[in-house]
Amino acid sequence: QVQLVESGGGLVQPGGSLRLSCVASKRIFSFNDMGWYRQAPGKERELVAQITSGGRVSYVDSVKGRFAISRDTAKNTMYLQMGSLKPEDTAVYYCKVIDGLYTYWGQGTQVTVSS
Repeated sequence: QVQLVESGGGLVQPGGSLRLSCVASKRIFSFNDMGWYRQAPGKERELVAQITSGGRVSYVDSVKGRFAISRDTAKNTMYLQMGSLKPEDTAVYYCKVIDGLYTYWGQGTQVTVSS
């Protein structure tokens, strides 16, 4: 079992920044994949950013150049640095890891972009 705890969400004005954190209960270097997803009201959950065990990163087109995914293996933590935030970025953000045959999700953290 892996527990994931997200933090860092909140209310921010358009153009602002937030950094989300996802702390894992297990050494993250063992994970096959780690990623951030988001789900806005009335919409399906979508992949926002992903980082592989080899360090390759990828992003959905709508956040390229604005968001950055990273990890700190010493802290067992994955981050999502979000900048130039837009109202359409408003959603619950979830972290997800794949550990062997199993997939684990965090509980989510709300990000609201509004003036």
